[in-house]
Amino acid sequence: MTGLKIRKDRSAVVLRKLAKAEANPRVARRLLAIANALSGMSRKEAAEAAGMDRQALRDWVIRYNAHGIDGLVDQWGEGRPTTLSPEEQAQLIDIIMAGCDPEVTGLSAYTLEDLAEICAERFGKQLHPWSVGRMLRRLGMSRQKTRPSHPMKDPAKAKAFKKSPTNPKANSVYA
Repeated sequence: MTGLKIRKDRSAVVLRKLAKAEANPRVARRLLAIANALSGMSRKEAAEAAGMDRQALRDWVIRYNAHGIDGLVDQWGEGRPTTLSPEEQAQLIDIIMAGCDPEVTGLSAYTLEDLAEICAERFGKQLHPWSVGRMLRRLGMSRQKTRPSHPMKDPAKAKAFKKSPTNPKANSVYA
C-alpha cells in the first residue's frame, strides 16, 4: 500500500497467525487483508484476496491503525429507540391481557389497528399497525386468536360423530 501506512507493531506473519486463531471470521478476513498488504501486495490485490474492495480495506486499515485488532470488530449501534417507553409498553400489555369490553368499546377482540388507536389516544404516539405487531412480537405476545366456535355447537354430538362406525375417518390411523 503506497498511499496509506499500516502500523508495523505486528508483522504479516503474526497477523496471519492471529487470523488463523480468530473465532470471528469477519475479523480473520480483515486481518488477512492487512497481512497481505503488509507483505507487499497492492491494495487492490490484498482486498480481493480477502473478499472485499479497495475502499473497504482502506477503512479497516484506518481502524487497525487507530485501535489495533480491537478496531477490526464490527461495532453495531444501539439502533432506533422504541417509540413507546417500557412503562407504556407494560401498560399496553395490561390493556391487551385485560381484554376489551364489547359493551363499552363495541369490540370483541383487539386488532392491530385498534391497538394503534389506543396508543394514539392513551400515549399520544402515532404507530402504524404493523409497528404495533412487531412490538408485540418483540414483547413475546402473539397475534393468534382463539378459533371461533358456532353458538349451536354440541360437543356431545361431535364426539359421537367421531366415534361413529359410519365415519370413514374414525377407523383411520390419522383420526
